[in-house]
Amino acid sequence: MKNIGENVVRIEAEALRALADRIGGPMAAAFQQAVDLLFVCAGRVVVTGMGKSGLIARKIAATLSSTGTPALYLHPVEALHGDLGMVVRGDVVLALSASGETEEILALLATIKRLQVPLIAMTGDAIGGRSGDREIGSSGDLTRSPAPSARTGSTQASTLAAAADVALDCSIAEEACSLGLAPTASTTTMLALGDALAVTLSEKRGFKEEDFANLHPGGKLGKRLARVESLMHSGEALPRVGPQTKMPDVIYEMSRKKLGVTAVVDGEKLVGVISDGDLRRLLEKRGKDVLDLTAGECMTSNPRTITAGEFAATALALMEEKKITSLMVVGAGGKLEGIVHLHDLWSTELV
Repeated sequence: MKNIGENVVRIEAEALRALADRIGGPMAAAFQQAVDLLFVCAGRVVVTGMGKSGLIARKIAATLSSTGTPALYLHPVEALHGDLGMVVRGDVVLALSASGETEEILALLATIKRLQVPLIAMTGDAIGGRSGDREIGSSGDLTRSPAPSARTGSTQASTLAAAADVALDCSIAEEACSLGLAPTASTTTMLALGDALAVTLSEKRGFKEEDFANLHPGGKLGKRLARVESLMHSGEALPRVGPQTKMPDVIYEMSRKKLGVTAVVDGEKLVGVISDGDLRRLLEKRGKDVLDLTAGECMTSNPRTITAGEFAATALALMEEKKITSLMVVGAGGKLEGIVHLHDLWSTELV
């Protein structure tokens, strides 16, 4: 049984290797044209597929959406009963069909053509990736180009591939199923090709870590990519005193806000901090005379700060490096905006 499992993985790995060779070779132009079509899409990428291809289509739509390309999945049967209204001019349709002859998808072609929506097909046609009769002009518009005179491969293109503006080759030598029937290597290839399109698009868009974080606010990933501004204490929850504030009032403010630290501000500008550790050291050194001093005389000047837009992980790294438990959050000109405490980072699962 172990050999069967090993053989399945090897067959699928070989299918992926062959796909990579096509993307870097005979399918390079078609792949690039597909990327260009998706990049200039003014609407959404509508991904459709039936059966196992439909499951892969759902994943591709999700990956596109999470990497900066708005996308949705359209079930081809539901589309025939009203959901086709989801497709409008400005969209791009990405259709998946191993055979290229899925009836439910072919039934959508008339409407897709009537709306003049570009169609990208992923099929099992061994055609090396065929570009249709439309190209992306320098202005981003679709322009007509001569149809190809011949296609690579020995088989005639399927109906879906022939109708597409760009046909991408997801052909495989064999399915990993011992019967050669269950979609295995074919769906793996479609999934990988969808990932290749999504990642290439995200790179082309200049999609950055902060963009990814903004699209993943929930779950463990969202917590790990949380921003300081979403965790910091601000407004009335922010402990602050002026440089002339007497130490009894400083102690009261620290105790009332329960963060073990207070900011010292001159107007709105941060000029220093006083922590409970600073207070203990002052009491050990000067005793009750500390109560006669002002915040400006006891504060630590030039405290460690961070901006509101930084990641929580950056704040944690700075706290660990400097062996401190809180950071003042400042904006332009040193204006105090908030404070982030080590305890606030516990909810992010970083600590």
